[in-house]
Amino acid sequence: MGIVNTFIGLFFMFFFLNVVGVSFWVSTFTGNTIGACVSFLLNRSFTFNSNISFHKGLPRFIAIIFISYFSAYSCSEKLVELTRPFHPLSTSIEENASVLLGSTFYTIANYLGQKYFVFKNIKTA
Repeated sequence: MGIVNTFIGLFFMFFFLNVVGVSFWVSTFTGNTIGACVSFLLNRSFTFNSNISFHKGLPRFIAIIFISYFSAYSCSEKLVELTRPFHPLSTSIEENASVLLGSTFYTIANYLGQKYFVFKNIKTA
């Protein structure tokens, strides 16, 4: 199920960045927000099979989303900046590379945060 929300989020990130022409931060934030809405419902019900209440789970989920988002995309942006002297790529390609790298970092951090912090209350059959 994580693949679904990742692809939805990436689609919107690239759409806003490359078609609409908004900034890296607006594009990634908007795409991640859309993907996160899908993620909460799918991960709670299917991926982690959790019975945690919305009241308890949603604030934790939002915290993990923000922590994962800002740390992942800040790191990806800095890493791509550090490689600038070693490649002749345009700013557009650098931004797209930052989106892909940040998405990878975000997905890993978000999954771990949801598994061990948000949805750790597993349903018993």
